[in-house]
Amino acid sequence: MTVKAAAAVVSVAAAVRSWWRARRSAVRRDSGMTTSEYAVGTIAAAAFAAVLYKIVTSEAVSGALESVIGKALDAPF
Repeated sequence: MTVKAAAAVVSVAAAVRSWWRARRSAVRRDSGMTTSEYAVGTIAAAAFAAVLYKIVTSEAVSGALESVIGKALDAPF
């Protein structure tokens, strides 16, 4: 291998290392959510809220909550 060829190989290797370093840096900076991720997160949160609302307003849970609150208010001090 000639000196020119060896220098070209070293130059290409340095360019590849630089490219990979830039890619890793770009990936590390990506810490936020994209618009589609916000949309999916919002839909999931709304669905969870709807399920939680249905559970809390059901007869069984309402009766249990009223019972717990009634016992807490009637507790002797």
